[in-house]
Amino acid sequence: MDASEPLFAIQQAADLAGLHPQTLRQYDRLGLVSPTRTAGHSRRYSLRDVAQLQEIGRLTAEGLNLTGIRRILELERQVGELAGRVRELEGALADELLNRPGRRVFAADVEGEVVSLRGGTRIKRSNAVALWRPGPFRPLPPAGGE
Repeated sequence: MDASEPLFAIQQAADLAGLHPQTLRQYDRLGLVSPTRTAGHSRRYSLRDVAQLQEIGRLTAEGLNLTGIRRILELERQVGELAGRVRELEGALADELLNRPGRRVFAADVEGEVVSLRGGTRIKRSNAVALWRPGPFRPLPPAGGE
């Protein structure tokens, strides 16, 4: 069974969600839940819609206003989209690792640019040493003791 298939008339959805049908109409007008409409313009709610109605009822019972609930639902939708994007990128990364065996995906060179390296190799780093002495600047004597 598909959770997004519109199955329930407004009275059935209201009973399942533990809400009054008029409340469902208000939530529809406010855009909190958007049921599918039939050819005769009656509302049809899916299992996903009923679960969202139950969540709205729970948040309302906890004292949140409808504007806050709308914001929470929007943020949850964005989190779901971003989680899907992360899964997509993880898949692309896994494919890249499979297509390039023995290579790293990320490394930074001395300028900070991203480069790909073969396994077991390292970026050449500068081995210059900077000497610091506390106090006022005093130049070091030239090599050779002059």
